[in-house]
Amino acid sequence: MFRRFTASVVLLWAFGFLWFAVSLPGPLPASVKTDAIIVLTGSQGRIEHAVKVLEAGKAPDMLVSGVDREVRPREFAHQFRVPARLMRCCVTLGYRAYDTRSNAVEAVQWVTEHNAKSVRLVTADWHMRRAALEIAREFPDDVRLELDGVPSHPSLSTLFLEYHKLLARAALNLWEALR
Repeated sequence: MFRRFTASVVLLWAFGFLWFAVSLPGPLPASVKTDAIIVLTGSQGRIEHAVKVLEAGKAPDMLVSGVDREVRPREFAHQFRVPARLMRCCVTLGYRAYDTRSNAVEAVQWVTEHNAKSVRLVTADWHMRRAALEIAREFPDDVRLELDGVPSHPSLSTLFLEYHKLLARAALNLWEALR
């Protein structure tokens, strides 16, 4: 009995990891518009993608969550080639977040202040599921979250670590819901 249970758990874990690794969330269709963009700092391509979406008029405002406290708006604009007009009107640099959990807290405060009802979440494809889980947990029920995964080529170790972080967060959410 114990062997069957253990084998079932291992099989479930293995199929879950396989699903996680081969079906990473991709980019949103170009036609999708939202009230706001939230981009999480981290791997290459995230901010560049979000800036293109903003420039294309697919959302009027953007929060960059998790910016290092030493980065100034002018430096940010230069590094990511953000036009000055967009920096002035439409880009908020969020300095409070330091991990995915605090990204969610920072994001919900910003979304509430901006009265956004639809949000495009931009992060790396391998990070999207956990980021969306964290953020959706914090967001009010009337805010629609659209997932815009930035394609990447994560290593097996990155996928392995992120899969286990996702499982841990999902288990913690379940535990909190059952209490």
